[in-house]
Amino acid sequence: MKKRMSWLFAGLLVLSMLLVLGGCAEDEPVDVDVPDDEENGEEAPDDAATVDTQFLSIATGGTGGVYYPYGGGVSTVLNREVPYLRASTEVTGASVENIVMIAEGTAELATVMNDVLYQAYHAEGRFEDDPQDVRSVFLMYPHHFHVVVLDDTDVYDIYDIEGKRVSVGAPGSGTEFKTDLVLSALGISYDDMDIMRLPFAETGEDLRDGRIDVGFWDVAAPTSSIMEITATRDIRLINFTDEQMETILSEYPFYSRFEMPPETYPNQDEPIVNPSVWNTVIASADYPEDFVYDITKAVFENQEHLIAIHHFAEYSTPENALEHAVVPFHPGAVRYFEEAGFDVPDELIPPEMQ
Repeated sequence: MKKRMSWLFAGLLVLSMLLVLGGCAEDEPVDVDVPDDEENGEEAPDDAATVDTQFLSIATGGTGGVYYPYGGGVSTVLNREVPYLRASTEVTGASVENIVMIAEGTAELATVMNDVLYQAYHAEGRFEDDPQDVRSVFLMYPHHFHVVVLDDTDVYDIYDIEGKRVSVGAPGSGTEFKTDLVLSALGISYDDMDIMRLPFAETGEDLRDGRIDVGFWDVAAPTSSIMEITATRDIRLINFTDEQMETILSEYPFYSRFEMPPETYPNQDEPIVNPSVWNTVIASADYPEDFVYDITKAVFENQEHLIAIHHFAEYSTPENALEHAVVPFHPGAVRYFEEAGFDVPDELIPPEMQ
């Protein structure tokens, strides 16, 4: 009997030790293999054959905008395609706040508008004397500068807005910021108009009901607050001439020429040319090159998944990235572009690679 009890006690002791060791193992860092793919000629990150799980935060914007769902799509792609990354999406105040989060290290990736990004990199505007050491990773989609009137209004050119009742966007908004820059470049003064600073919904309502003559929006197209006008009124979008575009782009290199395709809005039979600002996903200059390479590769090679989440991702291509970027790319992104057969312009090569 004593012998039998001794064996039972020994067995319980061994079992207890195994349980303790198993519990400790769950608290250890998880090593995820990133194997070489010899058949496809792809290699794991240079610094190690295995990489500890890396948690990655993507700073986006509010839940009602495009940044947040787009960032969620990127998170899904990275979690599926890059084994060592565990990505999550953060709700933020968007571009300016996101730049600060990258600088402070509270986010690894962030979505920003190119005019804000350009000023942050070059220490201009609100970033004066405070250059931000950030890099482009890939570009997302463009915002379009909408100048909208009712179809029965005698405004056919941007200069026809002088003397009209005009909503230039909400105070402190990206639309108001851009409206001021674009009109100033063209020599149009706020003093020449009856100015109102209204948010998008109120701009649409007042334009529809005839309380204003012209409304400005700087948004991706089509946007709901403009579409709502078309339910009861016919609208017209003002086209910018080649000469006007040349004047704007020579003044502000972070804007680019864009043609809004026909039928973006009801009864829009012709393409509409406007100054566009693109949106970019950025990272800190010191974020690991191998990580950015894998992120860039995963996004561009899984574009169809992003499009399924939001159709604006149709613009997220290497070609658009190289054409519309306004600050240098991260070395990891440069490596992807070059391996994929694209030429990266000299001005988009970061200082650390020159």
